[in-house]
Amino acid sequence: MNRPMELDIWGGDWGLPSIDLHCLEVMAYAKFSAVPLQTHVTNNPFCTPNGSLPVFKHGKKKINGFSEIAAYLREKNFSADFGLTPKQCAESVAFSHLLSERLHPALQYVWWVDRKNYLELSRPWYAKSLPFPYNYYYPGRYERDAKKIMETLYEVCWDDPVVETGVHAEAEKCLTALSIRLGEEEFFFGSHPSTLDATVYAYLAPLLKAPFLNAALQNHLKACSNLVRFVVRISQRYFASTLQEYEAHKTSQQKPKEDSENYFPNKRRNQFLAALVATVAMTGYAFSTGLIEETPGLVHGCGNFSLVLLYVLKMNRELK
Repeated sequence: MNRPMELDIWGGDWGLPSIDLHCLEVMAYAKFSAVPLQTHVTNNPFCTPNGSLPVFKHGKKKINGFSEIAAYLREKNFSADFGLTPKQCAESVAFSHLLSERLHPALQYVWWVDRKNYLELSRPWYAKSLPFPYNYYYPGRYERDAKKIMETLYEVCWDDPVVETGVHAEAEKCLTALSIRLGEEEFFFGSHPSTLDATVYAYLAPLLKAPFLNAALQNHLKACSNLVRFVVRISQRYFASTLQEYEAHKTSQQKPKEDSENYFPNKRRNQFLAALVATVAMTGYAFSTGLIEETPGLVHGCGNFSLVLLYVLKMNRELK
C-alpha cells in the first residue's frame, strides 16, 4: 500500500495557500511537478524536527528544508526541471542565490523589523494563528532573529536608518533584475514552470498580497507589472480553489453591510426622528412631574416645539 506524501504548513491568507515563503516554495514545486501532496495547516513549528515549517512526511520519512524535500521528490521521479538544459539549471541556481542574498533580508525587515508592520500585521497574525502558549513565544523570537540578521549584515544597530535604506535598495535591484529576466514570458524558462518559478513565486506572493502599513517595497514590486502578472498567473492556475474561497469570503463579508443598508434605507432620518420624539417625551414628563417649573413663555415655547414635531412627522409620512 502506497503511503501518502504529506506536508505540514503555516496557514494561508489574502488568497494565498500559505503566507510563509518556505511553505509556498514546496507547495508550488509540488504543483509544478504533479506531486500527489496532502497539505495540513498546523501553524505549530514546535513539534517539528528542526523547529520550523514546512515538514514533509512520507511514511517514516520526515524532512525539513526545500532543497532536501526537492531532492527526495526527484528520487521518486517528481521534478519541475526535466526539460531544462545545464545552462538553464545553472541560471536557476544563480537566481535562487540572488533571491536569498538580496531579497530575503528585506522580507525579514518588512515583516519583523519595521515597527508598524510588526505591531499591526505580523505579530497579530502569528499570535492569532499559533496555538497557546506558543503564540506568546514565536512572534518575539522571529523579531529577534530578524534584528540579528540586520545587525550581522550592516554591523550597526537594527534601527539605524542605514539598515532600512540598504535592505530596500538591494531588494529593489533584485526585483528589477527578475523583471528584466522574465520579460513577457509566462515563466522564466518557457511555457512550463520550473524550480526557479516556484522559488520566485514564494518570495513575491506574500510581499504582493499582505496588507503592509509600510509598503515601500511592495509598491516597487507592483510597479514591475510583469512580476505581478506572474504571481497572479500561478495563483489562478495552481491554487485556484484557495483564491476562489478567499474571494467568496470577501463577498460574504461585504454583503451583510449592503443588505443592511437596503433593509434600512432611511436609517439616519429614522434615528433623528426617534431622538426628537424621545426628547419631547422626556420634556413632557418633566413638566408633568414638576421637575421643570411651568412658565407662560416656556409653555408657549413647548407648544411651538410640539407643532414643529407634528409638522416633521407629517413630512416623514409624505416622504415614505
